[in-house]
Amino acid sequence: MTTHPAGRDGRTSVVVITHNRRTELLRTLELMRQLPERPPLIVTDNASTDGTAEAILQAFPDVLLLCPGRNLGAVGRNLAVRHVRTPYVAFCDDDTWWEPGSLRRAADLLDTRPRLAAVTARIIVEPSGTEDPVVAELRDSPLTGPDWLPGPALGSFLAASTVLRTDAFRSAGGFHPGLWFGGEEELLATDLMRAGWWLSYSEDLTVHHQASVLRDSTARRILGLRNTLWFTWLRRPLLPALRRTAQLMVTVPRDAASVRAFARAAAGMPWVLRQRDPVPPALEDRLTALQRARRDSPARRYVG
Repeated sequence: MTTHPAGRDGRTSVVVITHNRRTELLRTLELMRQLPERPPLIVTDNASTDGTAEAILQAFPDVLLLCPGRNLGAVGRNLAVRHVRTPYVAFCDDDTWWEPGSLRRAADLLDTRPRLAAVTARIIVEPSGTEDPVVAELRDSPLTGPDWLPGPALGSFLAASTVLRTDAFRSAGGFHPGLWFGGEEELLATDLMRAGWWLSYSEDLTVHHQASVLRDSTARRILGLRNTLWFTWLRRPLLPALRRTAQLMVTVPRDAASVRAFARAAAGMPWVLRQRDPVPPALEDRLTALQRARRDSPARRYVG
């Protein structure tokens, strides 16, 4: 593998989306600015009202700040990627940050694997220093892939801990505006695989995550469940979509949040069915294998 010497590395830009988390964002930007790779930093401020934009302009004048004037959710990343001029883009949330050297190693992996669209890092939860429960799921992925992959083949990815090939992201259309936020990666990952790209996990890359105290876990659960249902009906064939919907109906908590999620999903079904485009059988087999493996994952429970 071709490796690049330590020091500044111009192959990867970092994109961050944020909304009303000024303190966490400023910490993340300071940590990212200290990286030896010194990546270009792009922030989409999703209509924060806590002085986030002003704080960035004052403390980080070298950061490219985008202010769309409304909360674009995950689509704020699409806006930022329009301004990316590097072959790779690393996504980062306002409460996550990349470990020094990981962006360089990710770029090395992508440089030598032209059909690799994305590489996902190991996630360390701070301040405990323990692995995020989702890491075991990534490490034990049931999917198989070519020998040249740097780690297990994946069927999806976590945006806040993934470096993507910029051209692949753009060619797949980025994150779907209909999903807005919450599990939005699954649809993009499926469309990338459908186009012949591979996704992989790499143990050699690390991202740190210190969950924001401002996180609304119930709102995130509602969006996540709604988007799971929408993804199911956008891309899964009829029988698997019916089975998946029924399985969710009997396994999610029986509470007001689940009712709201199903109601929102039902309200959006007209546009979902208009855009419905089921995947071919070979890819559906992969999605079925992932669904089976995630059944008992502690990282995939719609609770909170």
